[in-house]
Amino acid sequence: MTSALLRDRRDSLAGRLTRTLILWVGGVWLLCVLAVVWYVDREINHNFDNELVEVSHRMFDMAVQELEKLRLRHESGKQDTPLIAPKQLFSEDAVMYQVVDVHEHVLLRSAEAPDDAFDVPLAAGFANNQTWRIYTVRHPTLGLYFQVADPLDERRRALNRTLFGLIIPLGAVLPLLALVLRRVARTELRVLQQLAAEIEKRNGADLRPITLPGLPQELRAVGDHVNRLLQRLSQSLDVERALAANAAHELRTPLAAARLRLQTALDHDLKRADVEGALQALQMLSHRAEKLLQLSRAESGASLTRARVDLVQLAGTVAQEFWQDPHINERLKLKVPDSAAPVAFGDVDALAIALRNLVENALRYSGDGRVTIEVAAPCVLVVRDAGPGVSAEQLQSLHQRHVRHGSDRAGYGLGMSIVSTIVEKHNATLELASPPPGMARGFEARIVLRPA
Repeated sequence: MTSALLRDRRDSLAGRLTRTLILWVGGVWLLCVLAVVWYVDREINHNFDNELVEVSHRMFDMAVQELEKLRLRHESGKQDTPLIAPKQLFSEDAVMYQVVDVHEHVLLRSAEAPDDAFDVPLAAGFANNQTWRIYTVRHPTLGLYFQVADPLDERRRALNRTLFGLIIPLGAVLPLLALVLRRVARTELRVLQQLAAEIEKRNGADLRPITLPGLPQELRAVGDHVNRLLQRLSQSLDVERALAANAAHELRTPLAAARLRLQTALDHDLKRADVEGALQALQMLSHRAEKLLQLSRAESGASLTRARVDLVQLAGTVAQEFWQDPHINERLKLKVPDSAAPVAFGDVDALAIALRNLVENALRYSGDGRVTIEVAAPCVLVVRDAGPGVSAEQLQSLHQRHVRHGSDRAGYGLGMSIVSTIVEKHNATLELASPPPGMARGFEARIVLRPA
């Protein structure tokens, strides 16, 4: 249990963010330390070199004068050994120095200078050996060189003292920085935990939008996407509930009628009239089941595509389906514009279902009257009949979904609900009129689509 809890903490976003911040901050801090080391070493060496140059120029003339005195003093002995300067010759005598000629003969050196202190080639400028840094300067008129040596250990000790003074405080701050970063990460991610808690509360019974004030921009986008998903889930559940309710309501009567007809036929040795009645009831059942499936598909909107739809071709295809029935062939008329065919943007199958339902309703309710399918500009599908029409009150309620008039519940009920839903999914407009403009009676439905 404890190991699982620790693993969950390590895998948490706050833990990952804290580790990432610490690694990056520590890496940047290390780079800064290396840059400080390089800069401090450069500055220390520069300062020490400046001191060597300054001391050498200041001591050269004094060393030449002392060399002349010592040479006069030792001329009587004609000694070839190097002259050793007396101790405390200069106040800067802690610096090791020597004077040599162009033939690299040592003429004068400080008493404290080791023999190997100036073991470098004789040339003006700086040079290093394992222990010393030597600066050599040549006299402008005399054939003499003055060399000054500085121990490298002093420079290293100066660098170490400086770096310790910088690194120790910075190293002590790192744990405190880690704690601060951890606290900041947890505080800033607390709103993410609140968002997760709100999402966890949502279920099939509670699909309310998530409202959390003060969300950052990135989490606000996540919240918006979650709310849109909840909205689609709510619509899907509504469609499922509506399909179940409609199926239970619409299919109950045809099923009962078919069962009664078949039972009657069995009781009377399968009379033809009863069998035909049962077949008619089953046909009505099939018709209503198809309507329910169309309504469910239209309400879900999940399978609707978006493409260019030729309305003349669409109307002709739907009309051809009805013209196959000889009883309808004489009643149904198609009217298309003489100019270019209007083109809409939508789902051709869904629009065909909507137009087919309007034509079915018109054929059913117009009696033996004529029905016209018209394609009008700019992008309008019109279904018009010369039947008795509907009253003004019924016309207003036809815009409402699942409202039916009359005893035949396959008419202006499910069909008009399907049409209304498909039109809504296409962001189009459904206009109903009874009677149509310029006519004394009849009914007209217009689907006004957006041009492609």
